Amino acid sequence: MGRVMPYPKRDSSYAFIYDGTLEGLLCAIFETYRQKLVPSEIVTEENLQLRLGQQPITIPTSPAIAQRVKDGLCRDCSRSTFSAIGVAFLSDEPDKGTAICSFVRYAMREKGNVLGQIAHPCVEPMVKLHRFVMNERRYMMQFLRFREMQGGVWFAACNPKANVVPILMDWFSARFNTQPFIIFDEAHGIAGVSHNGAWTLVKSDSLTLPKETTDEALMADAWKRFYDAVSIKDRYNPELHRSFMPKRLWGNITEMQERIPDNSLRRQ
Repeated sequence: MGRVMPYPKRDSSYAFIYDGTLEGLLCAIFETYRQKLVPSEIVTEENLQLRLGQQPITIPTSPAIAQRVKDGLCRDCSRSTFSAIGVAFLSDEPDKGTAICSFVRYAMREKGNVLGQIAHPCVEPMVKLHRFVMNERRYMMQFLRFREMQGGVWFAACNPKANVVPILMDWFSARFNTQPFIIFDEAHGIAGVSHNGAWTLVKSDSLTLPKETTDEALMADAWKRFYDAVSIKDRYNPELHRSFMPKRLWGNITEMQERIPDNSLRRQ
C-alpha cells in the first residue's frame, strides 16, 4: 500500500485574492499547487478582511490556466464533480472560494468522485454550498410569477439568495419553447433573456421594460381570487405556509399582493 500524503495545513500568513469569477477561482487553486502554498482564505477583494501580519496575494486570471484546472478535474474526478463546483460557486457566501479550494485539492488527491463523502471536512462545506444553491433554484422554479408585457414578452423579477438565473434558464426555456421571456435577478443585477429557444445573460442593475398588456391586471386578479377560493381557512397554518413559501419571496409572488378594487378591473 502506498504512503498516504498528509493534507497540507492552511497558512494563516497569506490570503489569495481573485476577481470573483469561476475562472479566477480556478487560477487561485492552481496557484496553491504552483506556489506549494495553501492560504487560509481565497476571497474577492471586497470580502477580504486581513488579520494582523497577513499578506494578501492577488492572483491574475488566465483562461488557459482555468481551462487546465477544469480539464484536470473532469479527467481525474468526473464531469459531475466540476458541475457541482460550478453550482456551488453561484453561492453568495464570502468564503466559498476557500471551501471550493479545499474540496478540489482533496478530490484531486483522491482521484475520484468524492461528493458522497459528505462527512469529510473538505467535502461538507462545498456540499452545503451546492445544496443551498439548488434549494434557491427550486424556490425560483416554484414561485417565479411572469407578467405579460406589450410586445409579447413575459417578465419575472426575483431576489434569490444565490446567483441562480444561469441555472434556471435551461429549464424555463424548455417550458416556454419559442416564447420570449426575461428573468431579472434584482439582487445580483443579472437578467436571463430568452428568444426563440435560445438564451443569454445580461448584467444590469435595472431594466427598462415595456408596459404591461391591458389584460395583465385582470389575469393577475383572477389568479389571486382562484388562490383564495381553493384555500381552506380553517386549516390555514401560517408557520407551515412560510416554511413552504418563504416570506422573503412574497414581494414578487402575484397571489400574495394586495387585491385590486373591482371597479378598476373593468375592460376599457
